[in-house]
Amino acid sequence: MDPNMIADMASLPAEDQQRMASMIDQLQVRDSLRMYNNLVERCFQDCVDTFKHKSLQKQEETCVRRCAEKFLKHSMRVGMRFAELNQGAATQD
Repeated sequence: MDPNMIADMASLPAEDQQRMASMIDQLQVRDSLRMYNNLVERCFQDCVDTFKHKSLQKQEETCVRRCAEKFLKHSMRVGMRFAELNQGAATQD
């Protein structure tokens, strides 16, 4: 989180700080669920071909595992890049 934003929050009354913290928590949960849902939808569409069996076939299971790993690695890389850019912007202030 941006240091200026933290300083601004510290100047708020305790009740408002709690409300902001709650809102931030809700946004983080929402974003996590959105990422999970995108992962499931994308990998399911890419990997599951038929509904002949009630469980995944070996080929589908392997595909889903690879898809999920790629998706999560990509998400981590993007998060790291944003953190690098945020840190660079904070040092320029």
